[in-house]
Amino acid sequence: MHLLVVTQYFWPETFRVNDLVEGFVARGHVVTVLTGRPNYPGGRLYDMYRLDPEAFASYHGARVLRVPLRPRGQGKLSLMLNYWSFVFWATLFGPWLLRGARYDAIFMFESSPITSALPAIFLRWWFRAPMVMWVLDLWPETLSAVGIVRSPFLLGVVGRLVSFIYRRCDLILVQSRAFFANIELWAGDNSRTRYFPGWAESVFLSETVVERAPETEPYASTFNVVFAGNIGEAQDFPSIIDACTLLRHRTDVRFLVVGDGRAADEARRAVDSRGLGSSIVFLGKHPLERMPSFFRAAGALLVSLKSDPIFALTIPGKVQPYLATGIPILGMLDGEGARVIEEAGAGFTCPAGDSEALAKIVARMADLLPHERESIGQRGREYGSREFDREALFDRLEGWLEDLVAKRPPSG
Repeated sequence: MHLLVVTQYFWPETFRVNDLVEGFVARGHVVTVLTGRPNYPGGRLYDMYRLDPEAFASYHGARVLRVPLRPRGQGKLSLMLNYWSFVFWATLFGPWLLRGARYDAIFMFESSPITSALPAIFLRWWFRAPMVMWVLDLWPETLSAVGIVRSPFLLGVVGRLVSFIYRRCDLILVQSRAFFANIELWAGDNSRTRYFPGWAESVFLSETVVERAPETEPYASTFNVVFAGNIGEAQDFPSIIDACTLLRHRTDVRFLVVGDGRAADEARRAVDSRGLGSSIVFLGKHPLERMPSFFRAAGALLVSLKSDPIFALTIPGKVQPYLATGIPILGMLDGEGARVIEEAGAGFTCPAGDSEALAKIVARMADLLPHERESIGQRGREYGSREFDREALFDRLEGWLEDLVAKRPPSG
């Protein structure tokens, strides 16, 4: 198949769509990616891209076409301008950049913002090709949950936009079964909705034993709770820092944060103001390929989400890689994410936003014997290989795409 992948975010930004594209190509499909210029999560155009854009024009054999967009920057206004700049430039330049091509199907990767689906809707009409959208964030509810939009009127406007988009998708994929009711609300029915969860990227499935990241060597003597990924409003770092404050007497316990994001500077300031610099350490953002080396330093891996009904429907994308590592998981979250960890027997969970409970489960995990933690991690790995097998999920997706292409009316 000739596939067009539309996504606001793409390599060298770290999103699962990268692995999806690699998998499509490995299965013999011809793939073109229409995306923006990399600036997530820090909000500035990546230096390595700015210095040599041509080095990022191909990814594992997929052609990568990039449109201009305003970097995310800082603040809500800058973020909104970033969202709409992708819509404008991808819709305006997309047909020209893709001129002369024909695509069997369009795959839309929807991790906030949902506005990034608008160019894909236009290209669906332009190429007369079926469109599949993978929904990882639920709008407009996520906007309200992270405080970007509070006005009921504006949320209603976004809701109508969501309905417009969903009703023009030929297939809607959801990362959590709990999303079905929300999709039905805005799409009108669930007849075109399928469950398609995330998976652990191949870098986490390698049998090769990696060395600990050298950045973690100064902390080799402590029980390390590693948080990896985006540091944003949704991850509720204030509650993590509160838990760290409650554990400051435990000199044998340390939090290591591997990542960056819009809330990172605020989190660092809070750590400094409380004198927690020896208890929680920010190691910066690093490529996905290096994550296993940081995980080697972990006694447990931390995943968190704010207390909000919409986040309770979500399985955070880091859960599947965490499971694959065979390292116990600590979850401060509600709903589907907590259910997966508990069902797997892969670690301990506590309610979202409950810093006291998080401090207790961190201490409980730290006090286990090594072989007890090893058993917990092994249960998680086994569950992950059953429920989130990469090849089985790719088989499923490939079958859905082939069905859509087969139903496509002949051109001309």
